[in-house]
Amino acid sequence: MSADSHTMVNIAAERRAFTKILEALPQQAWNTPSLCTGWRVREVVAHMAMPLRFSTPRFIGEMLRSRGNFARMADRVARHDAQEPVSTLLHRWRANEDTLWKPPGGGLQGALTHDIVHGLDITIPLGLKHPVGDASLLTVLDHATSPLSRKHFRLDLAGVRLEATDLDWAFGAGEPLRGAAHHLLMVLMDRRLPNGAVAGGAAARFTTT
Repeated sequence: MSADSHTMVNIAAERRAFTKILEALPQQAWNTPSLCTGWRVREVVAHMAMPLRFSTPRFIGEMLRSRGNFARMADRVARHDAQEPVSTLLHRWRANEDTLWKPPGGGLQGALTHDIVHGLDITIPLGLKHPVGDASLLTVLDHATSPLSRKHFRLDLAGVRLEATDLDWAFGAGEPLRGAAHHLLMVLMDRRLPNGAVAGGAAARFTTT
């Protein structure tokens, strides 16, 4: 099996595991604020399904409507699609569990990162365990610490060393910031975590007050 084929198998497995989480959510949970500023669970799920179900012409058309600004396009589409019933949002996600998609410049590692990070955007605020496999999580952490990703998020980690307490993984140099690997991943994604999710002298920089 090629590296891409193996990664796609992992992606489909992670999507199916996340589907089970979504299926178990009570109706009111879909309106819970996520770690994505301004988005509830329903907007995040709508956004996760968007690149899987949009054809290239439709994607280009939506980008043109937003004058080439991807962030503006993603927000507009997510808010629009989030108005659909929960059953529709869930069906759109479930129907694309095996869909092959590669974000521009990110490859399948980028697709896996997209799925896992946005899944955590949902499960962390809800206090739910997200059953991400260790191998997938390490792949995503490697992707998140790549020069391209760090440049994109412009995250200042000067003087901070990320140290996972549940996996053999660390990144950076300086004062330790310790936490579960999935919490450190969200630090790399410039999310603000619940108070107490990470520990260390710099913890306040990466958590809510």
